[in-house]
Amino acid sequence: MARHHAVQPAAYGPVNQSPDVAQAGPVRETASMTAEYAQSDQFRGARIHLCDLAGLEIRDCEVSGLKIVDCYGSDVYLGGDFERVVVNDVDVTAYVEAELDRQHPARALARDAAAPDGYRSAWDSIETLWVATLERARLLPEAKLYEQVDGEWSFVETQRHLLFAADAWLGNAVLEEEEPYHPWGFPAGGMPPDEAAKLGLTLEATPTLDELLAPRLARMATMRRVVDGLTQTELDRVCRRKPADPYPDQEYVVRRCLSVVLKEEVEHHRYAVRDLAVLEAGT
Repeated sequence: MARHHAVQPAAYGPVNQSPDVAQAGPVRETASMTAEYAQSDQFRGARIHLCDLAGLEIRDCEVSGLKIVDCYGSDVYLGGDFERVVVNDVDVTAYVEAELDRQHPARALARDAAAPDGYRSAWDSIETLWVATLERARLLPEAKLYEQVDGEWSFVETQRHLLFAADAWLGNAVLEEEEPYHPWGFPAGGMPPDEAAKLGLTLEATPTLDELLAPRLARMATMRRVVDGLTQTELDRVCRRKPADPYPDQEYVVRRCLSVVLKEEVEHHRYAVRDLAVLEAGT
């Protein structure tokens, strides 16, 4: 499922780069000789002119101010968290948001939650969505649940990521649990593997869906208990912990932490049902 996050990878803080890495060329080439660049600022402010960029993929990057002008082609895809998008001098931001809200009403509930009742209503909707979607996923062969669509996270990987998001923003930041992170949690791509290991995460784990759903549904039940007992005072409380060590040292308020959990759930549910449709069509 797509890795477009309510919390951007930059939320982990700046990537430590040596001058050599920042100036480097391709860091890896696949068997098909496709160059891959990572953790580099060499393209910041660059101008690319009269080049063949067909098939170019930009993933998990800061793209503020990106301009694509006088270019041509077909099947151009944009996905991510963009504050403003202009296509051929037409600002399409509001249209895209409205259409996404129409297709996925839980997005608006998650985004607009401000009072305790709003958080409860959003979580009610999220629980209902996942009950139906998990039933739908179980109709597929088990192998399909590990299959990636267009290079995005598989269904199982998506569940692992949502487990981590709730472990970090709810279990650690809000509840200050002694051992908040389940080993099967899967962080966003911006977290370095060594930092993930420090949290006790086993990124290479391959749990079955049923195995994974035990901690995943348990964490969802914890969220249910939290929102059921939520008060305005609790929403305004400043957390004494951040979600995880790699995150920036800044103020984390309970309402922000719970909102991140809500937004992660609704956005990744959107990706899940999109990709399930592709997997179903292929069976």
